[in-house]
Amino acid sequence: MISIVIGFILDWIIGDPQNPYHPVRFIGNLGQGCEKIFRKIFKNSLRLAGLLTWICVVLISFFVPFILIYFLNKLNPIIGIIVSGIIIYFCIASKGLKTEGLKVIKVLKSGDIIEARKRLSYIVGRDTENLDEEAIVRAVIETVAENMSDGIIAPLFFIGIGGAPFGMLYKAVNTCDSMFGYKNEKYKDFGFFSAKLDDIFNYIPARLTGYFIIISSFILRLDFKNSFKIYKRDKYNHTSPNSAHPEAAVAGALNIRLGGENYYFGKIVKKPTIGDKKKTIEISDLHKTNNILLLVSILGLILSVAIRGVII
Repeated sequence: MISIVIGFILDWIIGDPQNPYHPVRFIGNLGQGCEKIFRKIFKNSLRLAGLLTWICVVLISFFVPFILIYFLNKLNPIIGIIVSGIIIYFCIASKGLKTEGLKVIKVLKSGDIIEARKRLSYIVGRDTENLDEEAIVRAVIETVAENMSDGIIAPLFFIGIGGAPFGMLYKAVNTCDSMFGYKNEKYKDFGFFSAKLDDIFNYIPARLTGYFIIISSFILRLDFKNSFKIYKRDKYNHTSPNSAHPEAAVAGALNIRLGGENYYFGKIVKKPTIGDKKKTIEISDLHKTNNILLLVSILGLILSVAIRGVII
């Protein structure tokens, strides 16, 4: 329980470190290595190759911190708690999520829309070359809203269940989906299980995030009634069964419309809209979203510590 608080505080003080030694980078490298091996062995059964890759990456990501923490606790419990806290810090991304979005907005406010589009391309998958100011702000809000679940609540939820090792296990699940969960020719079979299993792991956290956003909207005196209304109505307006849950709650709280058409690799992709366009999206809406992010993170921390306390 102390480790969870340590990790949470470190994240809000330091943020997500950009260095080659980040555990997620190791998970990514492990995934690439397993992919090469299993693609060769099971080239005629790519779904099996993808499943075995997923199993290896997830199990290794769990057992390495599990064994490390086990022996450190035997050596000195205080060291074990500190190392656990550091590992948990790498699992959550509250400050990093806020900071990356604000970098885009800072450049946008300076008047350099071309550079703002470029910086936006670092955090979203859509084409950004022709986006206007409102579309840029909308994209940032969507990114912050969606990632409240898999960047904050989901890892905290699993950390509450199984400590730092479960946190890294979830990061492995999420990383596999990011690497392999595409519906293109290369990964539609190989990444099948990575995508489906990520949906399963995020099922509860996505719904918790939606309700945490509604509660946060009430505390912040935003339109929490509309947040609940839009959440109930639009929470499945996405190709993913989980992604629209936090987006719908945020859209309702801010009385804005998210989702809709976007270009990906030069091709237009039509998606359902989320929320009602009662007003034009403004930069101030991102600041409100970041305030929601802070409260959702605190609620996630409370939940994580409570679950851990019950289990221990």
